[in-house]
Amino acid sequence: MTDTTPDLDATNVTRAEAADRSRLLTVQDYVVDVDLSDARDAAADTYPVRTVIRFACAEPGAQTHLDWIHGGVESVTLNGTALDVAEVVGEARVLLPDLAAQNVVELVGRSVYSRSGEGLHRFTDPADGEVYLYTQYEPADARRVFPDFEQPDLKAAFTFSLTGPEDWVLASNRPEVSRTPTGDGVVRVEFAPTLPQSTYITTLLAGPYAQWEDAWDGHPASGAQAVPLRLFTRRTMADAFDPEAVFDVTKRGLTFFHDLFGVAYPWGKYDQAFVPEYNLGAMENPGLVTFTEDFVFTSRATAVQYEGRANVILHEMAHMWFGDLVTMHWWDDLWLKESFADYMGALGVDEATDFRTAWVTFASRRKAWAYVQDQMPTTHPIVADIVDLEAARQNFDGITYAKGASVLKQLAAYVGRDAFLDAAHRYFAAHAWGNASLADFMAVLEAASGRDMRAWADAWLHTSGVPRLRVDVDGDAPVLRQEGADPVTGGPILRPHVLKVG
Repeated sequence: MTDTTPDLDATNVTRAEAADRSRLLTVQDYVVDVDLSDARDAAADTYPVRTVIRFACAEPGAQTHLDWIHGGVESVTLNGTALDVAEVVGEARVLLPDLAAQNVVELVGRSVYSRSGEGLHRFTDPADGEVYLYTQYEPADARRVFPDFEQPDLKAAFTFSLTGPEDWVLASNRPEVSRTPTGDGVVRVEFAPTLPQSTYITTLLAGPYAQWEDAWDGHPASGAQAVPLRLFTRRTMADAFDPEAVFDVTKRGLTFFHDLFGVAYPWGKYDQAFVPEYNLGAMENPGLVTFTEDFVFTSRATAVQYEGRANVILHEMAHMWFGDLVTMHWWDDLWLKESFADYMGALGVDEATDFRTAWVTFASRRKAWAYVQDQMPTTHPIVADIVDLEAARQNFDGITYAKGASVLKQLAAYVGRDAFLDAAHRYFAAHAWGNASLADFMAVLEAASGRDMRAWADAWLHTSGVPRLRVDVDGDAPVLRQEGADPVTGGPILRPHVLKVG
């Protein structure tokens, strides 16, 4: 880590900064207290936050910074010494100078309610005036709620507490462990510490949500215990909701992925909240997945809509292993979770539910989306060059999701399903609770399949564009030909395929 003071107003985080901070720091845990007792007050635009972070530094005497896009910082205390807020706090970062080998930093301040879907979003239901809150962080908006080291490879345990109206649902990634009334109809709820996870998949939920409960029975072969299930929607959406159907897909999915991966679901409970004004389809927060409430069908829905909802439920569930248990080091390898989840979502719908057109839908919608994006000037390889967070935000597209999923479907055919799943087992065993890269996944694929995967990865993951396949008939001998050019480099596209020709 250099001694140059960072720009404390900079909201962008570069890959180089993240790598430098990763080399320097090991983060043990966070304790985060968020007070939403005034959330019903429309005039309140900020809320109190207190955070304590314990972390180690490999180079005592060095400096680093925390990320916090805040509404005012009252105090910063590092290893028992109060720092001058005017000197160490900017609009988006907090400087931590002269670190010890082991450090404790405590920060007290306020964060800002969101109306953009970034950070802690607050929504007032026009039907009854009730207030609903939920968080959305990917790729880097946990820093809008609490100070943190905002990058996926600095995993830690998080202990959250929420203070709010006692008649509200107050929830987070982990189960509630205590509930303490504080007076005037307000309660403070503390949650169990999380297992090691990245900042962007922490989550909070608060409001008078309607709630349904059920349970999944477990999976003896993998050692998975029973998992409590909950569903949440706005109260004014409750009559339109079909919890039995959502629970059914959830249970089928949990059984399917345990059969497939053989690795027990590690996150305890499995909540799913359908929330208003969501700016994504869903988010894979372990223990508390959030979805757009567009999946609560307020009028008669088609079979395609129900199948689409099932696909998203299973996509997010696949992330509990691909993305949450094992996470990419940096956003270059976003495909390591999104391509896998897109592929596994379609596979799960096809093999675990009663829908029989999952791959038809995948081909006509998801794959078609990828074909279009891959022929635009903005196309890029599946493994993209992500130099900073701004580049990461642009990478949530049809290449990373749908083309990546299509390529994984081809990969499973290329190495064989058994070898593909064996590689997944090895991947989870080697990198559980940690971070991985393309090279790590290729290594387990080589071990499982006995093939050299470097040429395959170079051909499929590091090039752009759509190859064209055709069959020429030369006498009685059909010849399969491949052609096309990478729109970025101009070079030929020649990729190994396993195909069924009829």
